[in-house]
Amino acid sequence: MQTILTYFSLLFAGFLSAQTSITVTITDFDSNKGNAMIALYSNEANFLGDPDMGAIKEITNNSATVTFNDIPEGVYAISVFHDENDNKKFDMILGMLPKEDYVNSNYAEGTFGPPQWEDAKFVLKDKPLAITLKMNN
Repeated sequence: MQTILTYFSLLFAGFLSAQTSITVTITDFDSNKGNAMIALYSNEANFLGDPDMGAIKEITNNSATVTFNDIPEGVYAISVFHDENDNKKFDMILGMLPKEDYVNSNYAEGTFGPPQWEDAKFVLKDKPLAITLKMNN
């Protein structure tokens, strides 16, 4: 009986936690070649590594849009790069300088390195959020 009560308590708590969506629109790509690689991160530990959610979107009219659904309230960051050669990886020059265009939430940029979580993070509350980012800002 205790197991059943625990199960229903956890199930009910899941219904109470607010979930919403994040729609990301990226504009001003240099071309429609390749794809937009869009990543959503929920913590500093995995920022710019393995995303919590990701999407590969076709670029049309130099823009792309993705909606991440069923996202719990919390702190997040977004990173996007233009995979123009469609090899599914962020190409670098000499392993240090980005070869492909990119943009991060809050337009976070690194100084002598990658952007920092603190600069890219934003808070998601209980209603849908729409973010527009300009590539090559």
